[in-house]
Amino acid sequence: MKNAVSLQRWPEDCRTNDPHFSVLPPGHNCLTRRDAVKAVLISAGAAAFSTPARAQTPKHGPDPRKGSPKRYDMKKSINQWAFPYPQRMNLKECLQLAKDAGFDGIELNYDLENDLSPKSGTKDYHDVRRLADKIGIQISGLCSFLFWPYPLTSNDPDKRGKGMELAGKIAQAAHDMGVENVLLVPGAVDIPWRDDYEPVPNDLCDRRAKEAVRTLASQAEKLKVFLNIENIFFNGYLMTPMEMNDFVDSFQSENVKIHFDTGNISIFQYPEHWVPVMGSRIKNTHFKEFSKKSTDHSLETFRPLLDGTTNWPAVMDELDKAGYRGYVTFEYFHPYPHYPEALIRHTSDSLDRILGRLS
Repeated sequence: MKNAVSLQRWPEDCRTNDPHFSVLPPGHNCLTRRDAVKAVLISAGAAAFSTPARAQTPKHGPDPRKGSPKRYDMKKSINQWAFPYPQRMNLKECLQLAKDAGFDGIELNYDLENDLSPKSGTKDYHDVRRLADKIGIQISGLCSFLFWPYPLTSNDPDKRGKGMELAGKIAQAAHDMGVENVLLVPGAVDIPWRDDYEPVPNDLCDRRAKEAVRTLASQAEKLKVFLNIENIFFNGYLMTPMEMNDFVDSFQSENVKIHFDTGNISIFQYPEHWVPVMGSRIKNTHFKEFSKKSTDHSLETFRPLLDGTTNWPAVMDELDKAGYRGYVTFEYFHPYPHYPEALIRHTSDSLDRILGRLS
């Protein structure tokens, strides 16, 4: 036929089992399998010699939604009150859980009836230290609620005497365990949550507190431990960072420093405002989350970390500028009634984000 298009057979590599495609028009441009393999090899070779900038995946900076973009050189700790001790966990279990959850240290509490108490002696404290070393966790400090039933400024001389005795025993326990930080509540004008405390005039409270700490400071120097004065606020004493500085500086002792608690002053003030005023006097800290939205001004007002109104980026920046490199210790008084390990691990995660370890 005159107008018939001349057809030719598919090359061997282009054939299919479909009879409709067994022929091609003249001048076809079929890609054979051999040609395809060549093309792949050539492409791979070109990629191997491409510039590093084109080959690398773009890097992204820290995500501020995840955590602090800046990493802070401070140590992560948790107070033992966050654990169901001693009712549901013993001391070893508390230490092990703190270690497993990623804490650098744990703050232990001295009481009348537990592993750290007037019933314990040097051997017992050495055993506690060996246990902590075996588990691989530091003891960031010693704390106690005993300064409330036995205040160093009480109008009752017997209670003042008992408070001094207990403060001395806590310092000795710290020495025996190789722990340098001892939290000290120097006194109280009032203790609103106790109905057995008679209010003390401000000037008398100040005089008694200074007398007590001056005596205890001499012991602390010999034991090589630090008495760290905690800001309470609810006790009506040492209500500003300037008052705290004047109190601590009055002893002219390197062993009397400040234990700064972020939550205790947050009802009316802001922790980021206190830090630059106190500066290098800060030897230890409590990180307590506080909600200014709360109307309950008791221990119930404190929250798990990040579930409050504390400006943690501002607090961290001020601590960093002050040169603080010690422990940041979460303090919370309500172990979870169900699955208490959840609070410990949630706290560890929150501190990682605050410290810039996770961002």
